[in-house]
Amino acid sequence: MRVQSTVRPLGLACAAALGAGSVLLSPAVPAQTIQQKVTPPIAVYWVSAETNAGLAGMPGGGAGAGLLGGLLGGAMPGASSGRTMLLQLGSSRSASGDPRAAHEIPTGMNMGPSLPLLTPRTPPREPRERSPEEPPENFEKPKGRMLIYWGCGEQTRAGQPIIIDFAKIAAGQVPKFPSVRVQIARGPSFGGSRTYGEWPNVETKMSVPASASLVGEHQVKGNYSPDIRFSVPDRVDFMPAPAFQPVRRTTGGGMSVQWAAIPNATGYFMSSVGSNPRTEDMVLWSSSEIADMGWAMQTYISPPEVARLIRERVILPPATTECTVPAEVIRQSETPMVMFAGYGDELNVVHPPRPTDPKITWEQIYAVKVRQRTGAMLMLAEGQGGAASGRGTPAAADGSAPPAGQSTAPAAPTVTDVIKEGVGGVLRGLFGR
Repeated sequence: MRVQSTVRPLGLACAAALGAGSVLLSPAVPAQTIQQKVTPPIAVYWVSAETNAGLAGMPGGGAGAGLLGGLLGGAMPGASSGRTMLLQLGSSRSASGDPRAAHEIPTGMNMGPSLPLLTPRTPPREPRERSPEEPPENFEKPKGRMLIYWGCGEQTRAGQPIIIDFAKIAAGQVPKFPSVRVQIARGPSFGGSRTYGEWPNVETKMSVPASASLVGEHQVKGNYSPDIRFSVPDRVDFMPAPAFQPVRRTTGGGMSVQWAAIPNATGYFMSSVGSNPRTEDMVLWSSSEIADMGWAMQTYISPPEVARLIRERVILPPATTECTVPAEVIRQSETPMVMFAGYGDELNVVHPPRPTDPKITWEQIYAVKVRQRTGAMLMLAEGQGGAASGRGTPAAADGSAPPAGQSTAPAAPTVTDVIKEGVGGVLRGLFGR
């Protein structure tokens, strides 16, 4: 990290000191800049706090949402209901003996006096390298196509959908997937730090209470890092879970999703995945006003990056409380599932503060980031999403009610398989990675 400070030209500085009537004996020296030397922090500590509503408006929403836990071949925020927290401590120091560290938390967390930060005993398992000719384990090439839509409103824009044919990909014709560039910050990790500790871990099975609050004084102590102190203000506490009105069908055949404004939210994003079992097509949609599959948005995004993506019409502004999924998306897929993300503020602390004199080296001891997000999932079926709506009765793809006695659960076995394995996993399989 560098800062520049402009030095006034010597001639002008002398003139100001000597007065208007003085004569300068030497020419002015061109302006120069001093680049402050910065040493990286010894320890970096991240607190990632998430609130989600699980599968909104459905009993046992957390369990139902678990089916969606691998959108990108891994865990996805919003896949279970309640509050969750990830603590990550990375240090450039080696431990004196066995590594030990703990996070002393405020009483408002309702989780005791401290949380242990455990150092994994073995490194994470590295994926086995495969040759381009070797298919992944249990790989079955998907059939059909991927239809990609975007934008809020009853009708789709010109140029939609973008169609990705899985058969062509399998034959080696790699298409260009519409994806917006997003800068995602990466926190401390086992492989990126000399010594690393985290919570939750195998020694702690405690969950985060619904009443937990991060507000207050925090301290992290360990035998491989300096003592870390920081204070969390109200604006960076756990965000409320999204609250939705029952989904309603518009006159044009779209599905209107409405939610209550979330305090301190910096922006929102919606994306959906569904399928058409008759054509074996996968149907993706996102609320972005430019073509994007939405894969990079279901995670933490910093406030400056959110602001940039709002300007580029990718993320919805924080004043937004409604988005309609276009009618064609509803017609093409049976009861698609929507992932809703609300982004929050951040606290960033570096100790000691930066010296005001650029000639003094900024020797950082520790850096802290506290970040937050909120999320939910809901089925795009009329009446879903409201707190008192229960399961509701999903409409058929043509808008009619299902026959009496027929299950109202989404039929879409193809997309269920995709969700379990992750969309990214399907594409990795197609490319042999």
